[in-house]
Amino acid sequence: MPSCPALFIAAPASGQGKTTVTAALARLHVRQGRTVRIFKCGPDFLDPQIHAFASGQPCYNLDLGMCGEADAAWRLAEAAAGAELILIEGVMGLFDGQPSGADIARRFGVPVVAVIDAAAMAQTFGALAHGLATFQPGLPFSGVLANHVGSAGHGELLRTSLPAGMRFYGAIPKDAGAALPERHLGLLQAIEIADLGHRLDRIADHLAATGAAELPPAVDFPAVTPPGVAPLLAGKTLAIARDAAFSFIYPANLDCLRALGARLEFFSPLAGDTLPTCDAIWLPGGYPELHAAELSSRRPLWQALARHVAAGRPVLAECGGMMSLFETLRDKAGHAHAMGGLLPGEVAMQDRLSALGTQLVELPEGRFAGHTFHYSKAATPLAPLAHGTPLAARFKGRPGEAIYRVSRLTASYLHFYFPSNPEGTAGIFLR
Repeated sequence: MPSCPALFIAAPASGQGKTTVTAALARLHVRQGRTVRIFKCGPDFLDPQIHAFASGQPCYNLDLGMCGEADAAWRLAEAAAGAELILIEGVMGLFDGQPSGADIARRFGVPVVAVIDAAAMAQTFGALAHGLATFQPGLPFSGVLANHVGSAGHGELLRTSLPAGMRFYGAIPKDAGAALPERHLGLLQAIEIADLGHRLDRIADHLAATGAAELPPAVDFPAVTPPGVAPLLAGKTLAIARDAAFSFIYPANLDCLRALGARLEFFSPLAGDTLPTCDAIWLPGGYPELHAAELSSRRPLWQALARHVAAGRPVLAECGGMMSLFETLRDKAGHAHAMGGLLPGEVAMQDRLSALGTQLVELPEGRFAGHTFHYSKAATPLAPLAHGTPLAARFKGRPGEAIYRVSRLTASYLHFYFPSNPEGTAGIFLR
């Protein structure tokens, strides 16, 4: 049974600083020569990019809804066999969602450290910490870390407010120069933050003076055999768009494609790359709306894609990938950009979030789990092949995301989690 020191980094809400703390803590231990593996709860794409930069290792998602418990179990066991520290960053607040981050910490016995933004807080810090520790029975709650603290005296005030016996992991001072920049979908992508290493080092230096810098106790992760995957894509080349406009890629999806036997060939539409010679194409999500003018000018690429589809070869276009294939993309300023033109209609950016949540969908290739999170809406005369089914109880009875199919082109706002159905994934990419 592999064992490894592990911590679950949680918070009472989003925006408390848990991503920054998790990444900086990894940075601190990597600087000390340790192998650190980070996992992110939920179907997030942006935080894992930061964590991969900080740790030098891929950051995988843990989500009991989208990925499943068995998937989480074998990935944690595999990490424990080779790492010297495992960090798991929660999602939203500790108890938010069904299932929640607390459910993952409880299921795998990982001690929880809550990061609390204490900038405008005094003794209430202790009350909040007490509530987090006692709200649900059986939670392996370890202690709290104060963030955005104004002074040493403020930190001491916070420490003395804690219930007897609760561990105080220390205080991180306010440091505007170390904050990670954000936009509408969350943090900026790692490749967009030129001084990311400097920012993380500043927070790591602050953490070095706290109890959070110590290795936590080891957690046992029972050995689990990874699922077997048949090489159904052996001999096939899969071209994958990957740059600042197309970057929402689960590392587990790439692993799944390689396990299926596919040869992966990456290309950058933004850089003007030509479409590689390939059997199938994957256009993942990202930020096409931020690069619409450049993408609009890539006519040779869109023409090559059109020839690919006309020849009956497969394409999967997810969220931003799908947006780039409509006739028109209207950005947040209302400017219209001619896009790929492989799908009839228009997609337009909105001021508000249009959809969010985990969904299941039944396709001819089988059932898939996936996630949706976008600020745009599509208007198209296409009839959907299928609709997703939201897992959240508050969306019960409502239709989920539409999945469109034109020849062997499959397009949807859903980001599919390929390990939820490796055989079906192969089917999507097979002619």
